[in-house]
Amino acid sequence: MSENIVSDVSKPKISLTQGLRAKLFGAGSFKYWSLAPLIIILFIFTVLPIFQLLQMSVSELTFVEGKLESEYIGLGHFDDLAKDPIAGIAIKNTLVYVVTVVILETFTGFFLAVAISRTKTFSTLYRSVVIIPLLIPPVAIGTMWSLMYDYNYGLFTTILISLGVNNPPLWTADPDLALISVVIVDVWHWTSFMFLIMLAGIESIPPSLLEAARVDGANERTIIRRVILPIMAPTILVAMLLRTILAFKVFDQIFVLTSGGPGTATQVISMHIYKIFSEQARFGYAAFLSLLVAAIMTIFVAFYLWANDMIRRNLT
Repeated sequence: MSENIVSDVSKPKISLTQGLRAKLFGAGSFKYWSLAPLIIILFIFTVLPIFQLLQMSVSELTFVEGKLESEYIGLGHFDDLAKDPIAGIAIKNTLVYVVTVVILETFTGFFLAVAISRTKTFSTLYRSVVIIPLLIPPVAIGTMWSLMYDYNYGLFTTILISLGVNNPPLWTADPDLALISVVIVDVWHWTSFMFLIMLAGIESIPPSLLEAARVDGANERTIIRRVILPIMAPTILVAMLLRTILAFKVFDQIFVLTSGGPGTATQVISMHIYKIFSEQARFGYAAFLSLLVAAIMTIFVAFYLWANDMIRRNLT
């Protein structure tokens, strides 16, 4: 019994504060504390702005004597959307623009990646040339192409006149050609983005797999259709997802090229939101339209995730 007493006395006593501190800052809880700065930054720069946007979307914001006053209106901005003659056109133009550029850039980027991955001579030069458009700022690209599209002294007009065309098209000034002209600029600019992702995916395919297909008698077209495309399908979907998100937010190039004109031919939803926010100072309605765009983008994202899941199930 005396031995037990001695052993108890020899043990150091740990206070309640020290025990709590050991549990909170011990080795087992370090993984949680190491994530704390990231969680705080995510909360400040993501959660709070989203909450503010939600609050603005159900309110009517006006300036009264230099102060911003907020009045809760609930779903009242749905009435503003129904009365807005441009919102529907802008959403339609945006959807047409997004679907067109994503499809064209996916096909162009994939076939460029396949061709350059098969090229042995000047391969580095070709890759460098293809990615140059991605390095140029969108505003500079819009300015460059607006000069090329110019009816009086533009490059395209000069070429057509030299070929004998007496009445060259107006390009960005023609309501029937304006959106097509903007799409061409976007395809020229962003195909490089798709090309880089596709090229990385193609070069990650084991060469032995392609050689085995050739030994079995498959030609290059069969290899692309039966080997490369099935393996690349998840990568292609991820690239299309990223490009779709970026295409929905297009603003710079259209602002420089057409400013949404002529009329509403190239009016996209991001530019319409900009005009409502900055020119009309209707902050609540602009926030509501922003959430509407986010909801539409969520539908696209859900579709891509569903398609990616289906492809992975078929591959396994």
